[in-house]
Amino acid sequence: MDHRAREEMLVESVTINRGDFDAAIFDLDGVLTDTARVHAAAWKEVFDSFLQRRAQQHGLAFQPFDIEADYLAYVDGRPRYDGVRSFLASRGINLPEGSEHDPEGANTVHALGERKTRLFRQALQQGIDPEPGAESLLKKLRQMGVGIAVASSSKNCSAILSAAGFDHLIDARVDGVDADELGLPGKPDPALFLEAARRLRAQPSRTILFEDALAGVEAGRRAGFGSVVGIDRGRQSKALRERGADIVIQGLQDVDAVESL
Repeated sequence: MDHRAREEMLVESVTINRGDFDAAIFDLDGVLTDTARVHAAAWKEVFDSFLQRRAQQHGLAFQPFDIEADYLAYVDGRPRYDGVRSFLASRGINLPEGSEHDPEGANTVHALGERKTRLFRQALQQGIDPEPGAESLLKKLRQMGVGIAVASSSKNCSAILSAAGFDHLIDARVDGVDADELGLPGKPDPALFLEAARRLRAQPSRTILFEDALAGVEAGRRAGFGSVVGIDRGRQSKALRERGADIVIQGLQDVDAVESL
C-alpha cells in the first residue's frame, strides 16, 4: 500500500451531538470558504518574485515556493508577518522587519506581507465560493442552538464572510484585526480560539473546532477543546493527527449534526 493510500484510510466523518457540544468554532480559509488556494497563490507570487531576485543578486539557484509543501508547513493558519518569518527562516533567510512606510519592493518582512495582502484583495474581488457543506452545516447548527464562531488570523475575515453570504450565520468573529487590538498571539498559541469561545460563553470542553492548518489544530488541542477536527486539504492526515486532531475529514460535507444519539 503506497503512502497516499495509507493517508486516505485515515479520512473519516463526524457527527456533532447537541448533547456533547454547546459551541462550534471554525477557521475560515479552506474550512468555510474556498480562499486557502487564493492565499496560497498570492504567497507564491510574492515569495517567488523575492526568491528570484535574491538568487540573481547572490548567484544562487532559484528554489521556488512550493504551495503543497511550503504553504502548509510554514504559512497556512499563521498571522501574515509570522508566515513571512516562518517561511524565510526555513530557507535560512532573515530580513529586517520594516514598517508600513516601506515601498512594496523593499526586502522587509512588512513589505512582503503587504504585497501579499494587495494581491489577495485583488483576487477577492472576483468572488468567493463557500466550501461544500459549509452553509447547510451552519444553518443546522443554528437551528439546534449551537453557538457558532469564526476564528481566523485573516484581517480580511469580515469581507470574506460577507462575500460568501455567511455573516448572518455567525454569532461571533475573532480575526486578525481583533488579534492586533487585543494583543493576541497567533496560532499555534490558543489565544484566538479561547477568545472566540469566551465570546460564545462556551466552555472549551463543550466546544468543537474545525481547522485545516497544522498550527491551528495544535492551537485547538492546546485550548483543551472537547473535539478538534482536522480538515485535510493537502494529503496531510497523519500530520494533522500528530498535531492533535481527534479525527480527520475531507471537508464539511462529511459532518452531520443531531439533537442526540
